[in-house]
Amino acid sequence: MPRLTPHRPTKSLPMPALRSLCATFLIASQVLLPVPALAQMQQILPGMGDGGEMTASAERHLGDQIARELYRDTDYIDDPVIAAYVQDIWQRLLTAARARGELTPELDERFAWTVLLGRDRNINAFALPGGYLGLNLGLVAVVGSRDELATVLGHELSHVTQRHISRIMSKQGKQMPLMIAGLILGMIAAGKSRNGDAGQAVIMGSQALFMQNQLSFSRDMEREADRIGFGVMTQAGFAPQGAAAMFEKLQYASRLNDNGSYPYLRSHPLTTERISDMQGRFQFRMDAAPPVPLAMDHAMIASRARVLTRPGVDVLRLWIESASSGEFAKSSPAQQAGTLYAAALSAKEMRDYKSARTLVERLVARTAEDPAAAKQARWLSAEIELAAGAAPKAAALLDAKSKERPEMMLAAEAATAMRQPAPMIPVLRDWVAANPRDATAWRTLANLYGAQNDTLRAVRADAEANVAILDYPAARDRFKAAQELIRQSRVVDHYEASIIDTRARTVEALVKEQAAEPPLK
Repeated sequence: MPRLTPHRPTKSLPMPALRSLCATFLIASQVLLPVPALAQMQQILPGMGDGGEMTASAERHLGDQIARELYRDTDYIDDPVIAAYVQDIWQRLLTAARARGELTPELDERFAWTVLLGRDRNINAFALPGGYLGLNLGLVAVVGSRDELATVLGHELSHVTQRHISRIMSKQGKQMPLMIAGLILGMIAAGKSRNGDAGQAVIMGSQALFMQNQLSFSRDMEREADRIGFGVMTQAGFAPQGAAAMFEKLQYASRLNDNGSYPYLRSHPLTTERISDMQGRFQFRMDAAPPVPLAMDHAMIASRARVLTRPGVDVLRLWIESASSGEFAKSSPAQQAGTLYAAALSAKEMRDYKSARTLVERLVARTAEDPAAAKQARWLSAEIELAAGAAPKAAALLDAKSKERPEMMLAAEAATAMRQPAPMIPVLRDWVAANPRDATAWRTLANLYGAQNDTLRAVRADAEANVAILDYPAARDRFKAAQELIRQSRVVDHYEASIIDTRARTVEALVKEQAAEPPLK
């Protein structure tokens, strides 16, 4: 996968503190389990104005502010393979929400409807203002089917479509800015303290005044998100057993009193009432429901998520060894595919390309009769060849005209490495025209232009990548660099120069607007 380092401001909150700040916008019920104070912040929302309902535009604006911080964090990851898998589920849910009338035309137009992936191994997902959702790879790694993942995404989607953020704002009113100030001070104090006790004390103190009043209100929201989310995911074609299985996992973790690995459980605690309501909605008992079989491609995606959370060298070695263990032969074909995928990707991460190639060959053979899984195996094989410096071999495995984003990104990386960018430039150019907020695609296009020695267009594409991640100052600097190149050039492409000047003015206005925003930190 392309790995480009964007120009970014250097000062930002560390990911644990930032994720805690984002969790303050998560619509969740009161914490019922003994957990650290930072994890308890998942019920608070910021107050704006005089306590009236937040407009859709204001909510989107707030969401953009938070998303900008998430994009800047080192834990943010745009892995095209996992992102494409999640997007397929996400788009089906959005289509169902539109059909049911849950997603209104106004919200559909104004909100971002973007899922941001994080490397965090914690099992968590969270809704943010303005149609942004956060999804940890840790959750992708443990769900047993796309139906289970659809259950979580449908639930969080319903928090957004039902405007729970603005509804809490209406209830809490002017108290909320004080709460947010307390939380931010707490995070600053926690960052300066070795054990975080000082920060947690501030957070707990600022939170205590508001807990009781919010408890029943947010529980109602959880029940509403359960109900609507279940309707959305089943209308989208996902099996209700997936919801049952997800609740069963959470219920089991709840019985163990939560060992700390389930932040999603802390923010969405299961009460007997919620479980009974969902069992009635399933029209069958969770323990009697026919399980959703493990799909081969899902097993592979879950394995990829586990590896990409950076579990450490020792764990990667164990996964490589597991492909030769006695347990491997006893497992199902889907489990074997997942094991081989994790082993091959782990070997690639450790730069043991000989082992990676051997393992991926076994994976290709194992998945030959499953088209979706075979495609994933082929992409992994190409990824390994690219990492090993064998771009021509990678290119031979790929369809340069494919419209699937993972294959497109891999083919573009191979073309860049071989210094043969011309065939891929129109493909990427068309893609970013239809998907202007795809920062990875813009940076990949910039690499292609660079391989073609088209510096002006490369700089402009890099500027657009910064716009896509809402980093307007960095985008302005790149557009200024493009304008300087035009001034120094003897031969000017007036069409490209006009586009750059127009975009530079637009971004300059966005920089001024961003500078006027109150900081989140």
